[in-house]
Amino acid sequence: MVLPALPETCAPDSATAPARLWLRLGHAVYIGPGMALGPHSTAVASLGVGLDGPFRVRAAGIPDITARSFLFRARVTHHILDTDGRRLFCFFDPTSSRVARCLGGMSRIVDGFSADQRNEAVLIDLGNSPDPDIDRVLDLASVPVPTVGDRRIAAVAAAIRDDPTQQQRAADKARAAGLSTSYFLRIFADQTGTSFRRYVQWARMLRVAKAFTAGHDLTRAATDAGFASPSHFSDTFRAMFGLTPTAFAALGAQLRIDD
Repeated sequence: MVLPALPETCAPDSATAPARLWLRLGHAVYIGPGMALGPHSTAVASLGVGLDGPFRVRAAGIPDITARSFLFRARVTHHILDTDGRRLFCFFDPTSSRVARCLGGMSRIVDGFSADQRNEAVLIDLGNSPDPDIDRVLDLASVPVPTVGDRRIAAVAAAIRDDPTQQQRAADKARAAGLSTSYFLRIFADQTGTSFRRYVQWARMLRVAKAFTAGHDLTRAATDAGFASPSHFSDTFRAMFGLTPTAFAALGAQLRIDD
């Protein structure tokens, strides 16, 4: 379902396409205006695509890179210098094998950074569509949506989704599944596409988004979802997406929540 993150009176001008964020476990897609963010790093990787034209990226002290699409690595400080124009970002929290697939979709390497996604033109068309097919966006971006085949892992993941507010301990989950903690953590990441700890964070983030769109304020929503404090939620949101929830809401953005 699509719900406005702010009241209609705060929405952007009708002549401007609204910012939108599709949020699901382990993946998010943002389509909207470029944002004036300073140098920052994120805890998850993202593929950025300029929907209206190329953009410049400054990272790790190397010469600026101009590209229409660029793969931003997790925990690497970067700065998008051009804030004009609309962007598409695919955020994903991958295992090493999924990093390899995403890297395989890039066609240019500049000083160790990857640019020019091979499906760039189609991604631009989808990003400019009034109702983009997000599953197709993720597939073309070489960010596969994982399928959990192991029933033990599926049961753990379902329990986390059902009630992410509870304290979640990997050792307890592993013991209940009859697995060693190290093996459990490895197979959980392989099947879900993210670490156990990050999966819990994504599940809590979805819970906050649902509560917020239902009319609850962020402070209550974050606490009810299991975050230790509103600042913990804000820090987690910023670590994932590079801006605070308040800054995102100020865009007059829309949320689509995909369970």
